[in-house]
Amino acid sequence: MSGVIREPCDEAIILSRRTGVPCAERKARWILAATILASSMAFIDGTVVNVALPSLQQHLQATAIGMQWVVEGYSLFLSALLLVGGSLGDHYGRRRVFLIGVALFAAASGWCGLAPGITQLILARALQGIGGALLVPGSLAIISASFSAENRGRAIGTWSGFSAMTTAIGPVLGGWLVQHVSWRAVFFLNLPLAIAVIVISLRHVPESRDRNESGPIDWLGAVLATFALGGLVYGLIESSRLTLFAWQVIVALGLGLAALTAFGIIEARVHSPMLPLKLFRSRNFAGANALTLLLYFALGGALFFLTLDLIQVQGFSPTAAGAALLPFVIIMFALSRWSGGLIARFGPRLPLIVGPTVAAAGFVLLALPGAHSGYWPAFVSGASDGIGFFPGVVVLGLGMAISVAPLTTTVMGSVSEEQAGVASGINNTVARTAGLLAIAVLGVVMLQVFSRELDRQLSRIDIPAAARTVLYEQRMKLAGIDIAQAQNPGNTSSEVVQHQLQQAVQESFVSGFRIVMLIAASMALGSALCTWLMIQNKPADG
Repeated sequence: MSGVIREPCDEAIILSRRTGVPCAERKARWILAATILASSMAFIDGTVVNVALPSLQQHLQATAIGMQWVVEGYSLFLSALLLVGGSLGDHYGRRRVFLIGVALFAAASGWCGLAPGITQLILARALQGIGGALLVPGSLAIISASFSAENRGRAIGTWSGFSAMTTAIGPVLGGWLVQHVSWRAVFFLNLPLAIAVIVISLRHVPESRDRNESGPIDWLGAVLATFALGGLVYGLIESSRLTLFAWQVIVALGLGLAALTAFGIIEARVHSPMLPLKLFRSRNFAGANALTLLLYFALGGALFFLTLDLIQVQGFSPTAAGAALLPFVIIMFALSRWSGGLIARFGPRLPLIVGPTVAAAGFVLLALPGAHSGYWPAFVSGASDGIGFFPGVVVLGLGMAISVAPLTTTVMGSVSEEQAGVASGINNTVARTAGLLAIAVLGVVMLQVFSRELDRQLSRIDIPAAARTVLYEQRMKLAGIDIAQAQNPGNTSSEVVQHQLQQAVQESFVSGFRIVMLIAASMALGSALCTWLMIQNKPADG
């Protein structure tokens, strides 16, 4: 620990460092409270916003592209700046950078809650992502610097457990706020949490730096990573509206690819890269990150569209939609300790083949329900038919539970102890980048399938051509299409026709959703294939 500078530490912290005795219990509780509350804000915002999307789409008249950018604006800057955020804490003080991140996140949350339109909401979400990139790595770094080696694992376990619990509760609470207060309340919820974190941190969290971090911060790498991801995501999302061959799309994708190429070149040459490429010489490390990219691509895209399906097609309330994924989180939490021991018994290959394969089965099960299928299977709900969403959620949770702990262990075990922090940060960034790209890519797929199916469905309904055109022009809203707007042109206001139109929109969304789930299943199977080809049952090989 000689490379770490702490300031200003109280007597208890200093004594714990010199003698190896843990920090005073009271001090430890305050440190955990601050880091858990702060990281929970970022984790909750990564999931709870999905529950609010249908409501804000209705109130802000947003298209599907607008909804994508509400999620992507946050994920883009969080993914691109996560690694440099950790470096900033090591250089300038972990508590200082952590608190700057919390303050930025809180200010951006207030802006989100007050945003009068979709453009300002997207900009505020981007600022949230920058704040998250500073506070998320700071949470674990503060724990690592404040606890002795023998107590650090227990502290991180406590942080993980409580963070998982708050992440599970977040969508339910957020759904309740959307349903009974407003979608804006979801963002205002962060403000009292941020105030509590700032007060606790200033009073009880010691400052720390890493004296061994003497190299310059890789700002060029951070800028190139942001432009690379931004160009690719912008091009993919806008291709849904402008077509893939529009000049704006071609320019954006070209700039994104050019920035990505330059990023790779820079990272291979700079003295202190944010992404040390030499780590990928380890087959296990490279294989684990390839698995992460594919598996979390599947998961991120699936969860985004699942929430829209539950609320806009299945008719779930926001609260019920938030609670729908509770079995997923509970299974992962309950089985995390068990799955963590699988590597000791079988090595990494078997669980990292079985887990993604089971997850793929979960995605397939989620593709089966039609419109108004409900949550529970027919034999539980008493319905005449329908598999419901519950089996798919359970199987997906089981597959991810089998995968996550062995995956983390493989990442950490494939590099030296000194590189473990960097390796963990890279894997976290890969997972978030996968979700970022998934929403962009699968959004294109969803809109294409939805548009084609909607055109086919509308051709079967006896309505004037003008009414059909009005509906089709709203296809960018997906299942959020306003049926009432099609009533005036042809006087198609009868309840029978209105029901047929609503059914056409919902069936079109289900068609797109099924394709998305099958793509997700294919990606999960691809991640299992990565294990088969790349990961070995042995320690670090590079």
